[in-house]
Amino acid sequence: MMWVEDWAPAAACRQAQPDELFVRGAEQNKAKQVCAGCPVRTECLAEALDNQIEWGVWGGMTERERRALLRRSPAASWRSVLEAAKAGHSGALV
Repeated sequence: MMWVEDWAPAAACRQAQPDELFVRGAEQNKAKQVCAGCPVRTECLAEALDNQIEWGVWGGMTERERRALLRRSPAASWRSVLEAAKAGHSGALV
């Protein structure tokens, strides 16, 4: 799979209301389901991690999950990490 630069128009959540994605508690699981089949989930997650976006569900992760990941595995560029992983994953399928 190729990396999508202009990912937002292809996002599964593009038609969702913002208050559906910026929720707390159990409602976050419902928001994460929107991300489950999204074709640009990885790009969205990279955006949130690289810009340390503190609110909402991005790329299938809550703000708490993203904070924990950033603490455990700091990276200068999550985009680079995730882009390489995405490229390697698609290569394994061929």
